[in-house]
Amino acid sequence: MSSSIRMGRVGGVPLRIHWTVPLLVVLFGYGLVDRTLPAMVPGRSATAYSVAGLVGALLLLLSLLAHESAHAITARRNGIPVHTVTLWALGGMTEMGKPPAPGAAFLVAVSGPLTSLAIGGAALGAGVGLDAGLGWEVPAAVLVWLGWANLLLGVFNLLPAAPLDGGRVVQAVMWWRTGDRERAERAAGRSGQLLGILLIVLGWIAFLGGAWGGLWLALIGLFIMIVANAERRQATLTTALGGLRAADAMSSPVETAPDWITVRQFIDGPAMTARHAALPLLDFEGHPSGLLDLPRLTKIPAAQRETLRLRDASTPLAQCTTCAPGDLLEDALKKLKPLTGVRILVIDGRRLTGIITARDIMRLTQRRQLRRKGPG
Repeated sequence: MSSSIRMGRVGGVPLRIHWTVPLLVVLFGYGLVDRTLPAMVPGRSATAYSVAGLVGALLLLLSLLAHESAHAITARRNGIPVHTVTLWALGGMTEMGKPPAPGAAFLVAVSGPLTSLAIGGAALGAGVGLDAGLGWEVPAAVLVWLGWANLLLGVFNLLPAAPLDGGRVVQAVMWWRTGDRERAERAAGRSGQLLGILLIVLGWIAFLGGAWGGLWLALIGLFIMIVANAERRQATLTTALGGLRAADAMSSPVETAPDWITVRQFIDGPAMTARHAALPLLDFEGHPSGLLDLPRLTKIPAAQRETLRLRDASTPLAQCTTCAPGDLLEDALKKLKPLTGVRILVIDGRRLTGIITARDIMRLTQRRQLRRKGPG
């Protein structure tokens, strides 16, 4: 996830913190200080409430980290590569590869909710024990709140809709029963879209009824709907492009431009006949050196165009998405980088052999779907 910074490692996996995490701490801390704690243990000082509220919010953040860490650790134990764990305002995300089998997918999915339920039960028990045994009412109230929050988190995540963990469980079971991973992914994506719409509607109804928390519920629903839709599209694309190589999708020959000419020379010459919005650049030896985005040239001041070389106005090759002609198309699409969008340079050794664009992918997907459906 963009706009996040790396903050060490957890279970051997890089941990990233999104800029919205402090917002999460403030919101939950404020809710504890302003409403929850005064209702549970009235008559305490503002300082006691403030300290307890901050501690409670931080403990909740740690429990979210434990939830995601359980996913990461279970995935690595089952041979699934885990790239990052990211905490943000709506919880956490664990970026990992695809499970090799339904059993591994099931174990990874249930590990997070089970961890939250375990933390919830332990926190509730500790809170009740502190209150009954030692009379520490404020710490006990924080632990009881933390316990209920984790129980709610665990139960909510078990709802049978992607991208929630319950959707992953349903997906794993369906994959095991049908043997069709993509079909299971599409089904989980559809259920996620429906759940997202339902949460948005309920959130707005609650907000219009005077409950500000309805906005938070609607935001969660919107996130679920967007991610579920993206996952459903990805599953459809994987089905359509399964088994294809980069060479099957690339456009060739490729329209290119020399990287050593100036922006002015390019605008006065090759730009007038260019048929595409992005052109691969070649160096003196004919090797690819970058990708030129023509619309970006309009932002270069006229005075700089006389001396600025194309290679200095383009995206360097190291920041472009590249693959070999024999690479699986599905794997190449997973390596897409945000700077160049859906544009993949196909390179054989050091020679540019083709380029894959969004139009190429769309055309190939439509052809495969037509062949699969057949007449009628």
